[in-house]
Amino acid sequence: MKFRLKAFGLHLAASTCALTLILGGLYLGWYRWPGWYLTGVLRVLIIVGIVDLGVGPTLTLIIANPKKPRRALARDIMIIVTVQIAALIYGSATLWQGRPLYYTFSVDSLEMVQASDIDAKEITLARQQNPALAPYWYSRPRWIWAPLPDNPDEAAKIVNSAVFGTGEDVVDMPRYFRPWVDCTTQLRDHLSPVSEIRYLSKIEKTSLTQRITKLGLASDQRNAMIMWGGGRRVLAVFDPQTLQMVALLAPS
Repeated sequence: MKFRLKAFGLHLAASTCALTLILGGLYLGWYRWPGWYLTGVLRVLIIVGIVDLGVGPTLTLIIANPKKPRRALARDIMIIVTVQIAALIYGSATLWQGRPLYYTFSVDSLEMVQASDIDAKEITLARQQNPALAPYWYSRPRWIWAPLPDNPDEAAKIVNSAVFGTGEDVVDMPRYFRPWVDCTTQLRDHLSPVSEIRYLSKIEKTSLTQRITKLGLASDQRNAMIMWGGGRRVLAVFDPQTLQMVALLAPS
């Protein structure tokens, strides 16, 4: 039993180190709040965690018989490790493709944009026409303004394609992105008191109002807006004077 527990412990330690290194890097780089919440990344992490921290070491505990030939034991462990690596690659690739790249304000809403939302053609155009705000492999999440183009025909084309689902929205076109500081006037016009925001239940409004009050802000000020991402939402709260971000609160 001592041999089995030692093998189990070593396998668990190695798996934990590998998982922590990879997932920790992704979290620190791209998935800090509200990224991990809006993307629903916990579902992927649960699958990877079960395989790498649960199934893998447990199977090693079961097969680690000191009487088994070392070659056979090494083969069995390699099979287990291969499955673990496949799960880790799957999870890492999924997280990489879904990593948040932008938190955008466009027209009248806030929205998270993930790497998978922007196709290769748009990336190429952005790097040619708007390199400062174009996405690169090392790009971290950025707050930006995504206004419709000045050309009315082009703007109408984008709106129609977004409404009817026949093409991309402007938030998926980084060639049109502009710095966040340029949108303060437009942003201020679309902020609302929590009590007037749609998509929130009465219970959620009450809870959020209390939390905003604890931040030292008046709950009846026009200082909030919903931000969407991956089917989830958070409440973005701004300082009404400076329009600096104060908090991103998950409804509860």
